[in-house]
Amino acid sequence: MNLLVIGGSYFYGRVFVMEAAKEHTVTVLNRGTYSMREFGAREIRGDRHDADVLAQCRENYDAVIDFCAYTAGDVEFVMKEIAGQIGQYVLISTVDAYERGSDVVRTEEHALEHRIFPGEAGAYIAGKVALEEELARICGERHIPWTTLRPAILYGPYNYAPRESVYIQMMLQNRALPKFVDADGRFQFVYVKDAAQAVLRTLGNLQAYGQAYNLCQDGSVDYALFFRTLLEAAEPEVREGLQEIPITVDSAMAQQVPVPFPAKAEETLLCSNEKSKRELGLEYTEFAEGMGRTYRAFKQVYQPDMPQEER
Repeated sequence: MNLLVIGGSYFYGRVFVMEAAKEHTVTVLNRGTYSMREFGAREIRGDRHDADVLAQCRENYDAVIDFCAYTAGDVEFVMKEIAGQIGQYVLISTVDAYERGSDVVRTEEHALEHRIFPGEAGAYIAGKVALEEELARICGERHIPWTTLRPAILYGPYNYAPRESVYIQMMLQNRALPKFVDADGRFQFVYVKDAAQAVLRTLGNLQAYGQAYNLCQDGSVDYALFFRTLLEAAEPEVREGLQEIPITVDSAMAQQVPVPFPAKAEETLLCSNEKSKRELGLEYTEFAEGMGRTYRAFKQVYQPDMPQEER
């Protein structure tokens, strides 16, 4: 298949391109944060909002996979400027697009959030909700099959966002981890290779046309389990010399200690992955296994000089 990947060099998109280029022809349109040429992808560097840049993408594609649409109009602009035939449009959205205010586990039929919340998080949610609706509308008008993927918290190698990697760095370089004494929130992860596999399984899949899919692990995690899993992934000498520092969530935030996942029960939003398993045949990586792989990958980043036999 001939694929156009928009934003495919940072983390999720990067891992997808690494996998997709093994069996498909891949063109990557992004700002050039990381080169993907070594994986066999063609690169077009520039801003997705620049018509002259998109003009370089004017050909027919079996699928467009959009990893970096964030504001209303992003999908429509791409559709207008590419001009060639598009066999399928896959939009990467988020489970955060679901409506807040209930304890039910969200399935793909749950209502989306149309209230506007303040700050960057509110703008992010509003943008994704608008884009999901824009995708269905534009593709419906042009008779183009579409698929929306809603991943939970992505984790894994190459994730340099201040999430799991920042705690791994604290473990290895500071020999310390926070221990949140009042965190009662729960959350879900999805291993990045599982999320990449989900994209691959939607491509040309008639059953996936006009559908949305939650991408999330089996079960949920809280901070206690998250830290325990990280410790279990570490070597005995790291665990033995590590200090766990009790701290409240508010104190952590005041001291700029990272609190990247929902820490309060009222922030909890859990989703079902049954549809993705049933219709896409996904099998989700066990959290302990995925975090073990992630720990080992980042250990080579934060302790690069350690002798190989000690890794």
